[in-house]
Amino acid sequence: MRGLIIGAVVTISMALVFYTIGVWSEHREGVLKKIHLLFFGSGLIFDSTGTFLMSVISDNKAVTDLTTFYIHRFTGGLAIALMLVHFLWAIYVLYKGSVKDKENFHKLSVIVWLFWLIPYFVGMIIGMKG
Repeated sequence: MRGLIIGAVVTISMALVFYTIGVWSEHREGVLKKIHLLFFGSGLIFDSTGTFLMSVISDNKAVTDLTTFYIHRFTGGLAIALMLVHFLWAIYVLYKGSVKDKENFHKLSVIVWLFWLIPYFVGMIIGMKG
């Protein structure tokens, strides 16, 4: 079980690293580029993998704080869905969007990233309590 926890923490942390690099490098550069897709996609893959591992762990554990647990599950699922939409929309904007779309895309990226931080930090709190 300990190995699963370490794997989950590492993959979720890698998601944070890749997604953060993608969002903030795109924001700093002021235009969406292919490299940003790579970071968004990597963040999504690592987050999905870490979430799967966390769900395996939580299925084998007694949950004491159900409210926090369900808030985490709900926001985590929504965050992955938003990341997927964000990634797919980035592909569309990069290949079919206008120059203005590519320059304004960072606004959506920052919003999705900020939302993604909610389940990340709630998960940390749950992990520290348990």
